[in-house]
Amino acid sequence: MNIQDSDLNFLDLWAATMQWLIIAFLAISSLSVVIYWIVYSTKKSMKAKHEIASESEIKVLRFSQIMIGLSIFCLVNVLQEDIVERAPMPWFAIRTFMGICFGTLYGYVAHLIFTYYYPGKIRARLEKLRYTPRINPANGNKMKLLSEEEEDAYLDEGQQAEENVFSIDYDVWIDEETGYTHIEKYKGHLNAHECDNCGFQTLRLVKEEVVEEATEFWDGSISQEFSCSYCGRVKRKTVALSYKVNEDISETARLVSNPLANNKDVEAIKIEIFSNKGDSKVFNFQNVEQTQKFLEEFDFEKIENQDG
Repeated sequence: MNIQDSDLNFLDLWAATMQWLIIAFLAISSLSVVIYWIVYSTKKSMKAKHEIASESEIKVLRFSQIMIGLSIFCLVNVLQEDIVERAPMPWFAIRTFMGICFGTLYGYVAHLIFTYYYPGKIRARLEKLRYTPRINPANGNKMKLLSEEEEDAYLDEGQQAEENVFSIDYDVWIDEETGYTHIEKYKGHLNAHECDNCGFQTLRLVKEEVVEEATEFWDGSISQEFSCSYCGRVKRKTVALSYKVNEDISETARLVSNPLANNKDVEAIKIEIFSNKGDSKVFNFQNVEQTQKFLEEFDFEKIENQDG
């Protein structure tokens, strides 16, 4: 068997493998989406549908698009067999390179869609799921969603504390005819930890300072102080700070290096800036990009002059 025959045998095996992988990747892509929608459709309550959609839908769809991108790579690698047979190895390399390009291009387009377009689409559906009137299971009456002021009468002190720090958001539905109430719990806009004393998500970072600066030769450390707004629990811990911040280190260390590190979970940002004169300004932003640009151009004196 000469080198040409050996190359052709390898290409035949490669092509057969690619054909099977196309089927496998497409099957995995389709199956992941089908399973998700089956699970979603079997959820009986609006709250359950909201929960699975907000936590899993984009992840599942991203995964399915990765599988399609891999199938495109495999598809490109089985095209133009007659050309490949004339010069097996050069065309094998070219076709593999083209497969990587087309697969990556598809994956990048899918990434843009699920990063910038689809979140708005799913947000509208999540709002519909959350605010569609609930039904009293006892008599079928439509229930009313209470306002933030009205719902406090139905929440205990711990639940109100969770809402006050924006870690949890409660919706209270009431059947005005019978007085039956139903409370649903949603994640809030700001991050808070569960307090190990009272059990509510009201433990927030209130103080943070660098104990030892990190250098290229050794790690530093950060002292953190957490306080529970409900029970008053104070918790302190020390976190390592690396000189070169990367994805493997703690979230706190990453925030110290880049307080506006790209976080897709961020929905809004509020910044309060204090001057050495004792004045303070509060600014609200819709996303990280706006905040980053504002901080790069921020001048406290210009802001004061504008107010004046």
